[in-house]
Amino acid sequence: MTALKAHEVSKYVQRPDLQEGVFLVYGSDAGLVREYAQKLVRRFSEDGSDGDGPITLDPSDIDADPGRILVEARTPSLFGGHRVVRIRSATKSITTALSELCQDPSGAVVVVEAGNLPPRDALRALVEGARQGRALPCFPDTAETLATLIRETLTAEGIAFEPEVIPTLRDSLGNDREVTRRELEKLVLYAGESRSLTEADVLLLSGDNAMLAIDALLDATGTGHSEQVERGINRALSAATDPQRLLIQAMSHFSTLRRWRAAYETGRPAREILQSARPRPHFSRTSSLEQQIRLWDEPSLSSACNRLLKATEDSRRKPLLAETLVRRTLLSLCMTAATN
Repeated sequence: MTALKAHEVSKYVQRPDLQEGVFLVYGSDAGLVREYAQKLVRRFSEDGSDGDGPITLDPSDIDADPGRILVEARTPSLFGGHRVVRIRSATKSITTALSELCQDPSGAVVVVEAGNLPPRDALRALVEGARQGRALPCFPDTAETLATLIRETLTAEGIAFEPEVIPTLRDSLGNDREVTRRELEKLVLYAGESRSLTEADVLLLSGDNAMLAIDALLDATGTGHSEQVERGINRALSAATDPQRLLIQAMSHFSTLRRWRAAYETGRPAREILQSARPRPHFSRTSSLEQQIRLWDEPSLSSACNRLLKATEDSRRKPLLAETLVRRTLLSLCMTAATN
C-alpha cells in the first residue's frame, strides 16, 4: 500500500516512481488537483506518448460509454511510449475499470482527478492499495507552503520584493492553488519592467477592494466607531453594494466572533485564535479583531446575531427598506460596542 502525505506530493510529481499505472490526484484544493494532474500528464507525454497526445475523458464521456476507459488505455500507441489517459471529475463509478488497470496497466498511464475523498472511499482505497497505483492528496496551502511558493515564483522571475510582500500575499491567498497562480502571474506581469514589487503594489492588484471596504465597515461596527460606520455604509452603497449583502456579511462576521469568543473563554489568547483561524484574517485587521473578541461577550453576540437575522429576513420581505435596515442595524450594534 502506498499512501503519500500531502507535503510529499510536490516532489513526487517531479520524480514519480512508477512508469505505468493509475495516479489518483484528489483533495479539497481543486486548483492544486488540476495543477498536479497537468504536470503528470505533461511529464509522461514528454517521455514519449503517442502522436495524438493524451486522451481526456469527462464524466459525460464515461456515462455515454463506461467501457471507454479500458479501450483508450489499452489502445496500442502508434509511435511507442506511454498511452496517457486523463480522467476528470472522477467518481467511484469508474472503480471497476480502474481495478483492471491497477492490476495490469499494459504500459498505460491513467491520471485521475477527483474531489475530496474520505479514507474509505472505494476509488481512493483501490488506488492506495494497488501496487501499480499512487494516490496524491491535494489540500489548501499552509502558511509555510504558500510563503515558499510566493518566494520561489518571484525569485525565479528575477523580481525583487519588499519583506512585507510575502505576508500580505499569504494572508489574502491560499484557498485554491489555481487562483494563487493567477494572482502571482498578474503580479509578475505588473513587475515586468521595474522587476520589483512593493506591499502597496500587492494591495492595489491583489486585494479585493470591495471586500476590504466591507471588512473595515464591520470592524468599525464591532469596535463602536459610529462615524466610520456611517462613512463605510455610504461608501458601500455608493459603490452599488447590495444592502442585503452587507447584512449577510455582518451576520457572518458576528457569528465568527461568537465562535472565537467561545474559544477565548476557554483561556486561549485572542492572538492565537486568530492565527489558527482558516481562512486567516488579513493581518491589518488583527488588532481590531482582538479588541472585538475581548469586547463582545456571549450574550451580546447572541443578541447581535438575532438582530442581524431579523434584519436580513425583513430586508427580503421588504427590499425597499433594505438600506434603512442596514443603517439602523449596524449603527445600533455600533452603539452596543461603544457601551460594552
